[in-house]
Amino acid sequence: VQLQASGGGLVQAGGSLRLSCAAPGRIFSSGGMGWFRQAPGKAREFVASISSGGSMSAVIDSVKGRFTISRDTAKSTMYLQMNVLKPDDTAIYYCAASPYYSNKYFPSDVAYWGRGTQVTVSS
Repeated sequence: VQLQASGGGLVQAGGSLRLSCAAPGRIFSSGGMGWFRQAPGKAREFVASISSGGSMSAVIDSVKGRFTISRDTAKSTMYLQMNVLKPDDTAIYYCAASPYYSNKYFPSDVAYWGRGTQVTVSS
């Protein structure tokens, strides 16, 4: 199973990016999905999650008010809209799928990973 993540890039501080993650329908329509990120020399960090129906979602405190997670069922795609980006947001971002929803995923909760997409925020 492949999750296809895209949308990373280089942006100046204060700018915006939107990450996308396409998933096979059977994966997208059950459990939950989310985003992690990993900065150089640091552990992989949970960023946001959303339930299969989209009624429940969560983001970590450090991105609250700046990042929004959403999903489009017709396109089997999850998004992470990132606004007011900061240099500390620089990382490889990974999308993930789990057989259940949680408001905080650990890597052990993830059944499927997408390839990472690099986000670099310059100061």
